[in-house]
Parts: sequence; structure tokens; C-alpha cells
Amino acid sequence: MINVIGIFIGDRQKEALEVQRILTRYGCNIKTRIGLHEVNEAYCSSGGLILLELTGDLKEQENLITSLEAVHNIQVKKMVFKG
Repeated sequence: MINVIGIFIGDRQKEALEVQRILTRYGCNIKTRIGLHEVNEAYCSSGGLILLELTGDLKEQENLITSLEAVHNIQVKKMVFKG
């Protein structure tokens, strides 16, 4: 089974530090991390999207999701792939 979560951060300036603290706390449960946000020479988006491939104990994965959902202006979506 492959567990992937998407984390939408509405305001990276305000929420990124708390999100990073949470991701560091659960770092041993994160196999892959990809960060996406709109940027060009004239513009840098205030929002952003992080994709995580999770690994390890399922209870710890749920604790990670619960911690992220408690942060203001954060949306978390989970995808589960059975292989």
C-alpha cells in the first residue's frame, strides 16, 4: 500500500514554519517530499502545495495528518494506492 498526502498551505509566510516543525517531528515517516508553488520572474504565489509519500507505522501517519489539520489555513487530502 502506498499512502500519499497533499498539503495545501494557504499562506506560506504565516503557516510554513509550523508546517515545517510538524514535518520535522514526523520526518522518519516521510519517504518522499515534493513542494510546488506558482512562481516566475514577476510573481511568487503566497500559497503552496506539498506532496508527501508516507512510510512506517500507520498510527504515526495518522498523527502527522491530525497535527497538520490543526494548523490554520491548511488543507490535507489523503490518497491510498493498493498495489
